[in-house]
Amino acid sequence: MKLVRYGEAGQEKPGILDAQDGIRDLSAHLADWAGEAFSPASLAKVRQLDVQSLPLVAGTPRLGAPVGGAPKFVAIGLNYADHAKESGMQIPGEPIVFLKATSSLCGAYDAVEKPRGSTKLDWEVELAVIIGTRAKYVSEQDALGHVAGYAVCNDVSERHFQIERLGQWTKGKSHDTFGPLGPWLVSADEVRDPRNLAMWLEVNGQRRQTGSTATMIFDVPKLIAYVSGMMTLNPGDIITTGTPPGVGMGMKPPLYLNVGDTMALGIEGLGEQRQTVVAA
Repeated sequence: MKLVRYGEAGQEKPGILDAQDGIRDLSAHLADWAGEAFSPASLAKVRQLDVQSLPLVAGTPRLGAPVGGAPKFVAIGLNYADHAKESGMQIPGEPIVFLKATSSLCGAYDAVEKPRGSTKLDWEVELAVIIGTRAKYVSEQDALGHVAGYAVCNDVSERHFQIERLGQWTKGKSHDTFGPLGPWLVSADEVRDPRNLAMWLEVNGQRRQTGSTATMIFDVPKLIAYVSGMMTLNPGDIITTGTPPGVGMGMKPPLYLNVGDTMALGIEGLGEQRQTVVAA
């Protein structure tokens, strides 16, 4: 299943993508794609619906982030060895964990704001994991059983805020629009192997990132097990899992985003995103 939230920002409704006709509305069956809506029981009920009988959404509405509510937005840093190298940092011995503000979440095609005072705005294509079952101290062997689905994430980053202004990485990762997610959530049963998905990103039509989740230092089961030992993960929580090489900070000389630049990115089987940078 491909699960979507559609409509104006702050007024999104739950939907499901019908491969033949477009978006079908699920408002009669659930309030939102948030929290327990991602539980196995809830997803099973949606699977049993006759999709063709659901109301067809007219036109091409805006797609919001496919996860609503107020989830935890957990992020993993330096999870690809070649990205750590290009960043001039050591390969971590265990996952680097930080949080992005949930207010940074936005739709896959929404504009990305360049913050006031920003000088080093950067891009990061990432695989996002959405939790479906409460996870606390789970094992790596059981970890994937706690996943509702996967989505494309652009972990937009302001490197000056992140690295040079002291404190935690969260400062450079949390501005409004720094978490484009989607365009949809693909249910876990339709993802052949989250540990081997091709991924890419372009800036102004030029390829900047080409990679695969197969080169993660810590794979998805390891990350879920690790994070669940630090904090309880609840249905609807998001873990975005790190980026392959090719970010602006790692180029020689470094190259950063400016107002008017466009980003296009995608992950095998999960869809594609596109954003334009605007002034905050």
